[in-house]
Amino acid sequence: MYSFIALDIDGTLANSQKQISLRNIQTLLKAVENGAHIALVSGRPTFGIEPTAKTLLLDKVGGFILSFNGAKIINYATGEVLYQNVLSPADVYAICKEAKRMEVPAITYSNEALYSTSASSVYVQKEATINQMPIVEVADLAAATTFQTPKCLLVDDPEKLVKVELAMKEKFPNLSIYRSEPYFLEIMPQGIDKAFSLNILLQHYGCTAKDLIAMGDGFNDLSMIKFAGMGVAVQNAQEVVKQVANYVSPYTNDEDAVAHAVERFIFCD
Repeated sequence: MYSFIALDIDGTLANSQKQISLRNIQTLLKAVENGAHIALVSGRPTFGIEPTAKTLLLDKVGGFILSFNGAKIINYATGEVLYQNVLSPADVYAICKEAKRMEVPAITYSNEALYSTSASSVYVQKEATINQMPIVEVADLAAATTFQTPKCLLVDDPEKLVKVELAMKEKFPNLSIYRSEPYFLEIMPQGIDKAFSLNILLQHYGCTAKDLIAMGDGFNDLSMIKFAGMGVAVQNAQEVVKQVANYVSPYTNDEDAVAHAVERFIFCD
């Protein structure tokens, strides 16, 4: 049996209404009872993942939050921080400056709020809604980011963001840059992705990738889908994710794809 279950949230575990179905909850709790460990692995900030962790009772039964695409790893039951990496002040300044030049809304993260110069942006508002976090609008994002932040998020229409992604990767070859959604461009410290952080977590408990089943749908799930012993793409996943997956579920996130996969690969005996 796979001893670790890594789950993306948006588009995978959560349905289109950003809710976790009763079937997914019950199936995952049954997996925990049978010895599995759940890791919620998301581009969301820690604050934005905690409601899902509580829904799955991870504070009681145990489990892990890997937030900011893995830049921070927390044992949710104990509160212990197993790993954390943040952008340097110089990188934050340069990213914000370049985003302003390209006229792309940018976001940085404090513990409980989003900071942006573009609170009216539909995509900034979407990120705030997903994470249930307030927006602090500032005139100068770089100057306002006096706190440590594991990532910056650039947001815009998908067509424009394709060009922005290419430009940012050329400008910042020392950073990890990829999209979690067509309209979200994630920028993290070098080497940070979901596979990297999952490997740290697994090593901490004496496990390897063969002990891991990972499920996702988005561009930022590619690394963990390829890394896991069993990489599962939900039916609504991006095509490139389906291409690298060991298994493509016939079910979408609105059809309890996570529960179906757990039943197939965890309870197969």
